[in-house]
Amino acid sequence: MTHPTKAIFRWLLGDFMRVSNVPENYTPLYTAEDLEAAFDRIETVDYHSTMEVEGIKFTAYHAGHVLGAAMYFVEIGGVKVLFTGDYSREEDRHLNQAEVPVQKPDILITESTYGTGIHQPRLEKEARLMSLIKSTVQKGGRCLLPVFALGRAQEILLILDEYWDEHPELEDINIYYVSTLAKKCMAVYQTYINMMNENIRRRFRDSRTNPFQFKHIRSVRNLERFDDIGPCVMVATPGMLQSGVSRDLLERWAPDSKNALIVTGYSVEGTMAKQMLTEPPEISSVNNPEVKIPRRMVVEELSFAAHVDFKENSRFIDMVDAPHIILVHGEANNMGRLKSALMSKYSDRKGTDREVKIYNPKNCYEVELPFKSAKVARTMGELASEPPTDGQIVSGVLVEKDFHLNLLHVSDLREYASLSTSVVTERQSVIVDAGPELIRYHLEQMFGAVETLDETEEASEFMVMGSVKVIHEGNVSTIEWTGNVMNDAIADSVLAVLLSVDTSPASVKLSSTSCGCDNKHDSDHHNGGVKHENGHTHSHNHHQIEVKVDQICALLKAQFGDCLTVADDKKTATIEIEGVVAEVQFEDLTVTCKSPALEKRVAAVLERAVNTAAPLSQNTSRLVELHDDDKDLALEPSPVKEEPLPQAIKAE
Repeated sequence: MTHPTKAIFRWLLGDFMRVSNVPENYTPLYTAEDLEAAFDRIETVDYHSTMEVEGIKFTAYHAGHVLGAAMYFVEIGGVKVLFTGDYSREEDRHLNQAEVPVQKPDILITESTYGTGIHQPRLEKEARLMSLIKSTVQKGGRCLLPVFALGRAQEILLILDEYWDEHPELEDINIYYVSTLAKKCMAVYQTYINMMNENIRRRFRDSRTNPFQFKHIRSVRNLERFDDIGPCVMVATPGMLQSGVSRDLLERWAPDSKNALIVTGYSVEGTMAKQMLTEPPEISSVNNPEVKIPRRMVVEELSFAAHVDFKENSRFIDMVDAPHIILVHGEANNMGRLKSALMSKYSDRKGTDREVKIYNPKNCYEVELPFKSAKVARTMGELASEPPTDGQIVSGVLVEKDFHLNLLHVSDLREYASLSTSVVTERQSVIVDAGPELIRYHLEQMFGAVETLDETEEASEFMVMGSVKVIHEGNVSTIEWTGNVMNDAIADSVLAVLLSVDTSPASVKLSSTSCGCDNKHDSDHHNGGVKHENGHTHSHNHHQIEVKVDQICALLKAQFGDCLTVADDKKTATIEIEGVVAEVQFEDLTVTCKSPALEKRVAAVLERAVNTAAPLSQNTSRLVELHDDDKDLALEPSPVKEEPLPQAIKAE
């Protein structure tokens, strides 16, 4: 709340508790302890300043209702809401008129106190008020003006003090301001001159006197200090005449026809102020309802209430231009009439992009409004160091905080999102009764190239797909990896391979044969040769490449069907479609064809087939000749050189 509102918060709510007429067995809405606890939690705001609480932005604007009154522009989750509360567009003697926010809201929640009623012009009201007061006191009567302690009371006091200053013949007529909060409220007004309109600030600046230090008005706390002798003007609280000083004076002065009651504020149905406007012949005593008091005093209504009338409200709604309007703070009939008038006004917009929807919900009813808004994520830190190019994919960590989305690099999370980062390294060990060469052989069969990090007599370390480390020492294999979705999947596959090494038929075959070479890497061993019992050397790579060529041909067959013809030596293949022939060379994986369209299509299918047949860690592959004397084809990974077969391990 604003600074003036906080200054009078405790006094006003405490006074409300004191004057409220509630049954003894009724539990009050709040206690004095609740007031004290609430006061300590109040955060003050300045007009036109924006506060943000957990992503919800609040901006205060002048409401023109009372000193310190504010309407709030609220932004939450991309939806903008303007809540006017009680407001007035009429600039009076001391308050600024309600402001129109710069931004256009999606929802306007506005008051409907007077519905379609029209106020009398301010100058005419002031002239009528002073005429009634002057005629009453000149015939010896007393004039009662029930007001609220804050707001209209100070406006009326300014009018009275100015009029008395201009009419010396009235100097003998006393003006009283009676309220338990009289001095406290006046102190607030005398303090916050800077939050009033230019008229008050200019008077304060030019005359060097405070406009709220009145010359002709006396402030009294209660009627014990009031001598009820002769004509006078009494500005007393509360404004609804339900209880307090104003009710006591009403019952005291009602029987005298020379006296006058001037209702200057809004009167709610069921209150004594509303009842008096009907000019009843008698009224009930507040202390004893069975006692009837005759009513002969004059009753007039001149509304100085700082609420918009239909013209001001309608004009303000036009300037705000919100697509959704919710009417609050009004009696059902007034709200209904205002809604009908607004719907008629905006009927030509129905069915268009500028359609205005109006709601007048009952108390405690919920209003649900659907909104569609685009969510925008801002790049910050390292990701924002260079502007992105068209088509570039920007990846990072999406952080949502207080309805804002930010895309950050992991290294920027601590600085920009106040988030702590950590790396989880996972480790698992299994028993594998095999040597490091055999383990590496099985890993290569699944993942292709495997990087050797370290190899000693005690232990060997391998890196699989750049993310999972395998440490084999003795008969224990330990895998380590940084935990994430991708690495976890690779680690699971590595673990499955390790668990199958002992029982794999390939392991049994390799470990049960004689070694075809010594410990040195001769040419046969370099080429993956393993000498079998019959004395013939077969290339493991040769067999592997034949399988992969068969896989590629099978994929091409699935795509082109009978149009595919594979040569007997499996070095080339032709694809003939409607007389157009495309030739595939498996040695260099090239496609030649007179038709660019068919050539492009066959090349794309061939590329997908090669990627499918290649190991997991390979992105591209190419076919090369093994050696001159053996014209068989081999599929060799690029750029990683294919490693030789593991040295045969002789079973005991």
